[in-house]
Formats: sequence, C-alpha cells, structure tokens
Amino acid sequence: MFMETIYTPGVAHLSYILGDAGQAAVIDPRRDTGVYWDIADRHGARITHVFETHRNEDYVTGSLDLARTAFAEIYHGHQLDFQYGNPVREGDAFQLGQAKLSILETPGHTPESISIVYRDLEFSDDPLGVFTGDALFIGDVGRTDFFPDRAEEVAGMLYDSIFQKLLALGDHVLLWPAHGAGSVCGSGMADRNFSTLGYERRHNPALQQKDRKAFIAYKLAEDHFYPPYFQKMEQYNLEGPPPLAELPRPKPLVPEDFVRAMEDGMQVVDVRSPEAYAGAHLPASFSLPLKMLPAFAGMFLEYTRPLGLVVEDDSQIGEAVRGLVRIGYDHVAAFLAGGLHAWETSGLRYERIPAIHIKDLEKRIEAGDRFTLLDVRSREEFQSGHLPGAKQVFVGDLPQKIDQIADGRPVTTYCNSGQRAMIAASLLRQHGIQPVENCLGSMAACRSLACDMVAEAAPGTAK
Repeated sequence: MFMETIYTPGVAHLSYILGDAGQAAVIDPRRDTGVYWDIADRHGARITHVFETHRNEDYVTGSLDLARTAFAEIYHGHQLDFQYGNPVREGDAFQLGQAKLSILETPGHTPESISIVYRDLEFSDDPLGVFTGDALFIGDVGRTDFFPDRAEEVAGMLYDSIFQKLLALGDHVLLWPAHGAGSVCGSGMADRNFSTLGYERRHNPALQQKDRKAFIAYKLAEDHFYPPYFQKMEQYNLEGPPPLAELPRPKPLVPEDFVRAMEDGMQVVDVRSPEAYAGAHLPASFSLPLKMLPAFAGMFLEYTRPLGLVVEDDSQIGEAVRGLVRIGYDHVAAFLAGGLHAWETSGLRYERIPAIHIKDLEKRIEAGDRFTLLDVRSREEFQSGHLPGAKQVFVGDLPQKIDQIADGRPVTTYCNSGQRAMIAASLLRQHGIQPVENCLGSMAACRSLACDMVAEAAPGTAK
C-alpha cells in the first residue's frame, strides 16, 4: 500500500496518488501527468481511478489525459453536469486492495464538492485520512464567494460540511487538502502540508467560529480576488481541456525574427528576476518572474495570442512551459535565442525600470514629494502595515483600474519584496504611464530596517 503527495509550485496545488494490490487512484491531478505514471510504475501499479473533488478554478485538470492513456475511470460530484466522467454520491465506495475510498458530499466551496475518506481495511474500517479538496485547508477553509447571490446559503453549506461531516470523522484523521500556502483559493493557509482534523479544530482560525451564524458572518466578511482566468479554468474543467500529448516546445528565434513575431501579435513574457528586468528588457514585455508565472500569468495574458519567452538561460524554458500549460496556455511559440545579450548586441532598443532603495523612498515620503506611491499587495497585507500615503490597488486589479493611476504623476510601485511591484511596473509601462520605478526589497526591506509604517488602511484605498 502506498500514498504520495505531489506539490505543484506556483499554484500551490496538492494532488495525491495512492494504491494497493496493483491498482492506483489519483486525486485532483494536474495537467502534466507524467509524475503520476512515474510513481505508479515505481510501485508496480496501474492507474484505475481518478477523482476530482470539485471543478477546480485555478488550474487545468489532468483527469482526461490520465483516463485516455490509462483507461481509468473519472469520478465527480453529481451536483454539476460534467461533460465527462461518472457522477458519485454520498456513501459510494471504491476498493483498491485493502485501501477503501468512500465519498462524502461536502458542498459549500462549490455545490458539487466532495471529500474522499481513506481507510486501511487491513487494520480497521475506521477513517484514517480524508481528501477534502477545497472544503477544508490547513489553516483556512474554502472560499464561498463564487455565488454572490447565494452568499449566506453557501457559507452555511460549508459550515455544515465541515462541522457535521468532516470533523465528525474524528480528531485523529489525517487531512489532505487540494491546496497549500500561496493558493488563491484561500488565505492564511499554513506553510506545511500535513495536519489532522483535531489540530485544525483547535487551531484553524475559521474553525474557531463554532456557531453557525458566526461562521457565516466570518465568511461573508472575507474579500477574495477573483482572477479573470478562473472562468477559463472552469470551462476547461467542466467540458474537458484540449488533449495534451506532450508539452509545447517553443522555437528559438533570433532577435530579428523575435521582433517580427511580436509585430504579428506575440505576447512577450520575461521570466527573469525583477533585478534583471529592471536593468534591461524588451519594450512591451511583461515581467512575470518564473516562480510567480503560474499564479499571475492568467491575470494579464490573453489565451488567443501566442507567447514568447525571455529567459535568463535555456534551463528556465521547461519550467516556464509547464507553469503556463498548467493554467491553459498551450501556445508557447518561441523564446529569444541568446537572451537579452543577443538583443542588445543586435542593436535593438531596450528599456529600463529604475529601482529605488527603501531608505531613499522613505526620505521622499518625508519630504512630501509629489508622486503616486502604489502598494500592489492585497488589501489584507496593506492593512497589516504599509507606507504613509500609499494607494492600494492589488496587482491583479490593475488592468481594470489603470485610470486610477494615470494622473500624470510619477509612480513608485512596491509590494512585499519587489516582485509583484515589478509585474505592476511593467503593466503600467505598457499603458504608457511614465515615469515608473520599483522599490526593490519593498516592505521586507522596510521591516529589516525598521522604517516607519502605519497599521490601518488609508481612507482613499481602492476597493
């Protein structure tokens, strides 16, 4: 008997493969499925079952590709009309050797959400662990804001699912959620991927709202960002994504050919560090640092246009392609052969974004200089401490709120470290806003140097 957790960086996604007696089940698979085959082969097992705990919003599922190649069956909650797979209901059970998987209907995050209870029949029929999807996380619970016209109803459904079904399994039961810290599917998740229901009952902030009305009020007070690419993921995961026989292989293009592809509509994604982008970058390129690419690309890039990559070295290409494919960007057409050095030696124009040190920024604030200080973190981060006079607009909201920034004043962007601030600066540049600079180090540097901060949101905070 075996069970392994697969962590997918960028989207902070957790999927699982388990099995016994030559059979294996995969729960909430990511789109590039090779890792599951490798694990199954290592254990001498065939993938026979694939479970999706709900229609995921933040990544493309790999269920259909697994089913096509392994002849496995796919199972979903019956409350949503998936165009593939088999509906399951509470009490349905599946056995793989001595491993037993039983279905609990746990709606709230979505109506069709299910959890899967794991038992080891060699020892007992008692629950040993539970795969909770997006119903219950480590340190948080699932979002309930996808149905604003039914806000109280779905929050109440989630309360019932957690307090009446999941926690009733027993404090000893292991918790295996579908996401970890950094996921846009929740906030405040613990930076670890292991817990028990008993530990969460005692320490999860959301579960301290033990009264149903208090829990509903707690959920209604939340403010989550809804990335535009969620709609694309929901469509793919309901209807089935395009087949992915293999990962895209972008072509190397010399600078002159890369320019022609840009003129034909190719979007340029620079996955190098913010520091490298600040020093020199292609005009009209997006700064999307490699580790942040899967989480932020869907907020800015169009699905209908090809993508061209600018990388530090060729070793970054594979990781960038995987990150993009996981959120549905299949047309990764090219990369800049020779990188920025080739671009520069070709005599083509490049641009820079000036960087400002946090102490110099602090002096500018104290002097009352006329400029826009733009905090692109979330509202919760902003309220936990920010620089005086800052205007808060979350980086993902910038495309819709550019008019709030374009007032003719210089703009300085900052975030927690300078990475999201560089994404924002590159976007502002594309919309013709000048001059723009980035505070590298941002709030992390501010805390290290004990510079001045305020603790409450400014009255003019953009909503």
